[in-house]
Order: sequence, then structure tokens, then C-alpha cells
Amino acid sequence: QKNSCVLPEDLKNFYLMTDGFQMTWSVKTDDTPMPLGSMVINSVSKLCRLGGSSVYTLPSAPTLADLEDDTDEEGNGDKPEKPHFDSRSLIFELDPCNGDGRVCLVYKHAEPVVSPDTEIWFLDRALYWHFLTKTFTAYYRLLITHLGLPQWQYAFTSYGVSPQAKQWFNMYKPITINTALLSEDADSFVNKLDPNKVFKSKNKTPVLKKKPPSQPPGSQKSHTSMTSAKTSSLAGNSSRK
Repeated sequence: QKNSCVLPEDLKNFYLMTDGFQMTWSVKTDDTPMPLGSMVINSVSKLCRLGGSSVYTLPSAPTLADLEDDTDEEGNGDKPEKPHFDSRSLIFELDPCNGDGRVCLVYKHAEPVVSPDTEIWFLDRALYWHFLTKTFTAYYRLLITHLGLPQWQYAFTSYGVSPQAKQWFNMYKPITINTALLSEDADSFVNKLDPNKVFKSKNKTPVLKKKPPSQPPGSQKSHTSMTSAKTSSLAGNSSRK
């Protein structure tokens, strides 16, 4: 109501379920946890508008709207039109990105009335805009799939992530950072499963039946002689009858 705009339906449903989202995870180096990943969606109270206030608290201090450069190239061809810091756009901060930039919800057409169409953009530290997604749902999926790695939003810029961040990408998100290699060799990231190796330990070995111990030759002869003696005695008894 304050800014005369309506939240997009997917973001509205998100805030009806939870007032913001924050998740961090760490890696252990030398038995010491080190914070690494961070996924943040600001709460409704922290959904602050950008561009309307002064950058400094001094009198007549410049605002972000004063830094607006009309010479920036507008959307041509596949490039979408960039947001504006002045009254032409409404910009709200979704994620402060730990100081590496800001992910923003942008209403690009605010005059004469605010258009309900929104997009998600990334504002880097040099105040350059980079398009991310058309919907909040698509951005939320990007946030999850990139694991909140440091500076992951810079993967969608022309200059990419820093060398340090690229090392973390190579460790936890190799397919994302090596898209060129993936396009050249489609099988480079395909898991090749060898059932013989995977199920080798689970194959049951046949149980060998134990053979009875072999008897010495002498015992076999005595057993044969006893059997023949019994047979002859039975034959004699039958003849007497």
C-alpha cells in the first residue's frame, strides 16, 4: 500500500508460508568450521526500496536516482531493458548478498501506474544491472541449485565470478562453472556405472559342501568282506529252509 504496488503471486505465496528465508552452511577445514554458503530472502519488513533515499545523511546528498545514466543502452534484441533508479522503476531488495551486491525485485514500469509485471535483477557493487530471471520462483530455484555459494550471482554477469569463488564452484558445483566444457563433451559429466564393480561385493559366493573324509584302504576292504559274509550267511539260511 505504501508503494502502490502488488507483490507477484509466487512471491506472495512464499511470504504467506514463511516471513523470509535464511540458510547458511559451513565446511570444515583443519577441524574448524568455516561459513561458506548463504541463501537469503529478506522478510517483508526488510523488503526495502532502493533509490528513494539518499546515499549519505548529509544535506543535499546525492541519491541513486542522481547516478542514473541515460546513456546506458536500453533493451535491444535479446537484452532486456535495464531498471532505473528514478521514478520509472520500483526496486526492492531481496538479498543483500553479504555485501557483494544486491538481488532485487524490480517493477520496471511504474509510470503512470505500477505495472504488475516484475523481474529479478542483480545489482553489482559498481551499480551495474544484470538480469537473472523473470519470476521469483525461477530465482528461488537458481538460489537452491547454486547452494548459496559466494558470489554465485556473478556467474550471470559478463565478467563472471572471482578466482577464489571459482575454486568453490569447482569443488561443489563443477557443472555450473564448466558449461563450455559440458557443451563440447556431453559425456564429460555423465556418471558411468559399471554394475560388475558396484555389485561385486554383493554377489553371493556359492557354498561348497564338505566332502566326508576319505577312509583308508584297509577299512574299505574289511567293510567289503563283512558285507559279503553277511550275504553268504543269508543265502545259507534261505537254502536250509
